[in-house]
Amino acid sequence: MTELHSHTNLTAPIPASGAGGVLHIDLDALAANWRALRDAAGGAETAAVVKANAYGTGIEKAVPALGRAGCRTFFVAHLSEAVRARAVAYDATIYVLNGLLPGTAPSYAEHDLRPVLGSFEEIEEWAGFCRSQNHRLKAAIHVDTGMNRLGLTVPQGLMLKDTAALQDFETALLMSHFVSAEESDNPLNRQQAEAFEAVRSSLPHVPASLSNSSGIFLRDKPHYDLVRPGYALYGGNPTPDLDNPMRPVIGLEGRIVQLRWVEAEHTVGYNGRWLALSKRRIATISVGYADGYPRSSSARGKSGEELLAGVALVAGQRCPFAGNVSMDLLAVDVTDVPEAQVKRGDPVTLIGGELTLDEVGRRAGTIGYEILTNLGSRYARTYSGDAG
Repeated sequence: MTELHSHTNLTAPIPASGAGGVLHIDLDALAANWRALRDAAGGAETAAVVKANAYGTGIEKAVPALGRAGCRTFFVAHLSEAVRARAVAYDATIYVLNGLLPGTAPSYAEHDLRPVLGSFEEIEEWAGFCRSQNHRLKAAIHVDTGMNRLGLTVPQGLMLKDTAALQDFETALLMSHFVSAEESDNPLNRQQAEAFEAVRSSLPHVPASLSNSSGIFLRDKPHYDLVRPGYALYGGNPTPDLDNPMRPVIGLEGRIVQLRWVEAEHTVGYNGRWLALSKRRIATISVGYADGYPRSSSARGKSGEELLAGVALVAGQRCPFAGNVSMDLLAVDVTDVPEAQVKRGDPVTLIGGELTLDEVGRRAGTIGYEILTNLGSRYARTYSGDAG
């Protein structure tokens, strides 16, 4: 057994023939979305947020595709993600959103990365490191205008112009982050923009960035010098009250591993939370929450009821989930699909076509962001297009 394991490549790509699910990723659509966002942003530089493994699509594939489309600046959450991005984007600008953890400055310098500094402690540490290297390295500064997570307060931001430590490094970007940009009429958007403008005015020569995906589409167009789309790049709708202007980037298929008839008054799945009121044909799909498909998509009720639960496209027809999503499997009621059109081994669509990423999130009681970033490692992944 030890010898077998020594010859097993646990990181090798999973062949579609042996996978319970297949994740399709369209790199041309990803590039087209970046270009559309660039055009919507007017003259502002359009960066790309590629944190969480490029929202589940794969940093090593997504970053080069975006680079070929023209993207030159990337944002990640963690230093480890930045190192991965640097390996496939040798001359790009890469920012790390979650700040400067103590003692990590040498790693930033080694890989030519830029921390997003969100406190005076971080500013002092970065300045001290730059002094020790006798080199004014670059960093961004984050000012909190309403999120109350990371960043200097607005009063602290107004003090930056008199902060001596800023002389020791180059402030390459001043940024903040919208709380509710997807809600176009939320008054907090204007309040945040006004607070950010006050800080920016005190540092007029520093490039500024405020807009995320949805912020790009706000009426007041707070684009500044750089916009930072994330979710919209991957096909999510940045304007939830309007039609989605983005192209879908991912599609997810599961495989049918078994079909069975369930008699009336019998239940399906763990805890018997779904009851068949009549004889039903059930397809068991080889995808579960261990693959990142949300357990909250479970169907708990009775057959025929309208439930806010998962659905799948089977032979082009919408079919509701039946019972709880389990670790490795989920069940779909395919009674209304002609028997000849459904057989063991067939693919069913879990995301794709009319079943959009945002709808899948809504049916799971969550958001499409969570669906994307939870996409698991057990799927076979297929990439189309070269975004050249």
